[in-house]
Amino acid sequence: MYEGPIQDLIDELGRLPGIGPKGAQRIAFHILATDKADVERLAATLREVTEKVRFCEVCFNISEDDTCRVCRDPRRDRTAICVVEESKDVMAIERTHEFRGLYHVLGGAISPIDNVGPADLRISELCKRLADGTVTEVILATDPNLEGEATATFISRLLIPMGVTVSRLASGLPVGGDLEYADEVTLGRAFQGRRQVTA
Repeated sequence: MYEGPIQDLIDELGRLPGIGPKGAQRIAFHILATDKADVERLAATLREVTEKVRFCEVCFNISEDDTCRVCRDPRRDRTAICVVEESKDVMAIERTHEFRGLYHVLGGAISPIDNVGPADLRISELCKRLADGTVTEVILATDPNLEGEATATFISRLLIPMGVTVSRLASGLPVGGDLEYADEVTLGRAFQGRRQVTA
């Protein structure tokens, strides 16, 4: 245990996801050894991001304006919405250049162990977006884990009766992976999502 501000800094850094006590300590001492101008620039950037960045009023992606760049883009396909858990998922999908529709960020996934239920996510807002009939397909791109599957199942049961086409991203074996290291669920999904090979 250190004293005063250094321990406070270690404690605050340790609250960040993916940073344990040793990592927090290492970062804290790096900050102490860094030039004061660099530290002030980091602090200013942290202040700026909390003051300027907010959630899009339409899809809840991060944005500096009331609506994000995707929602403002008139070239996007307004008949398709891709549902993701977090804003970082939007960026991952955008990097593929495969999807030209809109997004809806739930803000997490159903996780009873973490006390996160459907009411804690932006599912009702998704239903409101579908009310006018413009959207014809909803693509569920939640994570391929227990929480993501539960969330996708819950949403699909809610949306299918509304007459919208609901699809789920295919999942399976990663390129470069070995079959012997694949778990049963991943291997099963790979079989379900197999495609016919044509000459």
